[in-house]
Amino acid sequence: PMAVVDQYSHVHGMQNLRVVDASVMPDVIRANTNATTLMIAERVSDWIKEGK
Repeated sequence: PMAVVDQYSHVHGMQNLRVVDASVMPDVIRANTNATTLMIAERVSDWIKEGK
């Protein structure tokens, strides 16, 4: 309910808009976020291909 995006990175209340960056991480990470952000992007790109 407090999240800006759903589990597939769709922005609530908007059509055809996703957030695919480090801002979707639910906790503050104390390490380099580059690899994690790349994996988020890879996963969301799979969802886009699948039509989710």
